[in-house]
Amino acid sequence: MIRKLFTTTVLIAALGGTVSQADTFPEVEDLTLGFIKLTDMAPLAIAYEKGFFEDEGLFVTLEAQANWKVLLDGVIDGNLHGAHMLAGQPLAATIGFGTSAHIVTPFVMDLNGNATTVSNEVWELMRPAIPSDAEGKPVHPISAAALRPALEAFASQGRPFNMGMVFPVSTHNFELRYWLAAGGVHPGFYSADNISSQIGAEALLSVTPPPQMPATLEAGTISGYTVGEPWNQQAVAMGIGVPVATDLDIFPMRAEKVLGLRADFVEENPNTVRALTRALIRATIWLDEDDNANREEAVQIISRPNYVGADAEVLRNSMTGTFEFEAGDVRPVPDFNVFSRYYANYPYTSDAVWYLTQMRRWGQITQAQSDEWFIETAQSVFLSDLFEAAAQSLVDDGLAPAGMFPFGSDGFRDVVDHAIDGVPFDARQPNAYIDSLPIGLKGTQIIVGTEVQG
Repeated sequence: MIRKLFTTTVLIAALGGTVSQADTFPEVEDLTLGFIKLTDMAPLAIAYEKGFFEDEGLFVTLEAQANWKVLLDGVIDGNLHGAHMLAGQPLAATIGFGTSAHIVTPFVMDLNGNATTVSNEVWELMRPAIPSDAEGKPVHPISAAALRPALEAFASQGRPFNMGMVFPVSTHNFELRYWLAAGGVHPGFYSADNISSQIGAEALLSVTPPPQMPATLEAGTISGYTVGEPWNQQAVAMGIGVPVATDLDIFPMRAEKVLGLRADFVEENPNTVRALTRALIRATIWLDEDDNANREEAVQIISRPNYVGADAEVLRNSMTGTFEFEAGDVRPVPDFNVFSRYYANYPYTSDAVWYLTQMRRWGQITQAQSDEWFIETAQSVFLSDLFEAAAQSLVDDGLAPAGMFPFGSDGFRDVVDHAIDGVPFDARQPNAYIDSLPIGLKGTQIIVGTEVQG
């Protein structure tokens, strides 16, 4: 069993209680935080540009990282104090998949923000299988079942059907797998001896860093990908691909990126973590307030080369509440990027459990685990007590309304029943959920060689 890092008593004393100013002063003032060039790094940029870090006594350097592995290693080895991190990364590191280190999060940066794009060649093969609306436009959501003609065409030509995702435990990997499996396309298993992820796969998934996705698609190395913005809209702007599904279509309103920190850093520097969390909460409030009134300014800020470095026009598509599918097919998607509303920043146990169920479903967690293991592991990484203490301090200081935060939550969202496959997700019963999914490991099944046993 992974132990909980903090007790409520310690949190109240160190982070949320009535203490002197000296007791709450950050233990570490100069911080280096890493990020990947994606629109959902925006809370870091806004906290810096709007002075929220400095308000909290923090002097922050933001450093773009080459890829998610480099970013995670930077946090583990201490070159980075923390980072804009995939929600699955702290969980995977804590259970020892890929890299072993206890990484935690007190703060979720955003909900949603990803899409799946296919090449023009694949789109042309898919399009006849997709219904049209009265205006002749494709009806969304688009099922991965429409990929079947493309899979058959590639197979007849002796070509592998390759798709890109950004990291083995990324939201993008799990969303792409979820979309494929919901349409009856097998995305492949992992095993203890084979982490290619391609055991039994019809679509071959591999890692491509986010900014390289459009170029890799254009080169024909991959025929589709799942990635965050602006790299789906970039494919549309370049005329090389068509987005076919957003994560709002696949499995919406779930933690996307988080603030990833080493557990020992959190234990040793509670005031610093509290200050960081406060600054980032304020940044996300700014990003969503007044019906996204600040998003245009945010687009101009993150378009700078030291942040995302993409054209403002491309960034604007998703950040301001619309999304372009085929060229000219612009649709309203107001919740494509959510930074604070819907209690977005709260580190829900149930969100963490969902990621763990997907790791088990595809063989990254090689053995069956109890429901208690899923929940206890989730709670050892997603630290809701830390978040609540920081949020309460903002309420006490008059910097945020109490209604913005789910104080007293048990950490579980309502049962999700609107995923693309229609399978309900109850985080209190993770094994029953895993067993209800039509494609994937179930019960005590394991992968031995290239076969599912059990």
